[in-house]
Amino acid sequence: MPKHSQHRTRGKHALDADDIEWLESTPETDDGPPEGDRWSTWDQSTPTEKGPKPYPGWLVTELAAVDTEHGVLKTGKEADVHLISRGVPGTDRICLLAAKRYRSSDHRLFHRDSGYMEGRRTRESRMNRAMANRTAFGKQVIAAQWAVAEFSALCRLWELGVPVPYPVQIVGTEILQEFIGTADGYAAPRLAQVSDDLDDLWEQLVAAMVTLAREGLAHGDLSPYNLLVHDGRLVIIDLPQIVDVIAHPTGPSFLDRDAHNVATWFAAKGVPAADPDSLAALLRKEAGLAS
Repeated sequence: MPKHSQHRTRGKHALDADDIEWLESTPETDDGPPEGDRWSTWDQSTPTEKGPKPYPGWLVTELAAVDTEHGVLKTGKEADVHLISRGVPGTDRICLLAAKRYRSSDHRLFHRDSGYMEGRRTRESRMNRAMANRTAFGKQVIAAQWAVAEFSALCRLWELGVPVPYPVQIVGTEILQEFIGTADGYAAPRLAQVSDDLDDLWEQLVAAMVTLAREGLAHGDLSPYNLLVHDGRLVIIDLPQIVDVIAHPTGPSFLDRDAHNVATWFAAKGVPAADPDSLAALLRKEAGLAS
């Protein structure tokens, strides 16, 4: 059974009118499972709402599985992340998942979204007006767009070999993904909490950022607080705002900001290869952008 710990607690793209029913749906069912908090939601996601095939061997996909909540891993302004176990009662088939749940319309949403929302307008003028005016429905649409954007980014990056959690599925505004941590429920520390093997971690990070840049992408909000370190491996998380640096009107600035955020941190920790300007120039070159 996963343990609660002090460490863990702190620590289809465009939408149209056909999506409204999907937005307002709930993954819950009326009759509860024999044990746990809900039946597995695996069968509630369409094939395009599930992660890349082949599915990992550790992933429980049986319809008889149930999901059990084990507490909050992280809270944020836009979403909360919960730890759940998905298992088949009476068997040893069980896996741990991180459930990222974007906030409902009664919360303050997406304090940074104005710059990232470029190009995310829908084909429905009513929905665009609701988003612009931040009505309750508009916030719900925004939450759904950010959830879809993050799930799509995770799928794309996973297939590119970028170190991200495996994206299991999306149901409404909930993203289920691989839990990065120990088998007994302790989350991997954030880079900001790590002091060992920084030279190797720097090399891993540069390689991942170069892969993103070659695809014309930037994380958009990269920092030591959305990078996990598990068994010596760096893992990138929190990707709803991933930016197409070619199409976005200020795309290169996102590359520069990511580079300066992480390189400045590594340089302060004594990594000699970490230079913000050099990394920014490298990423622009790999993205095919003039300096």
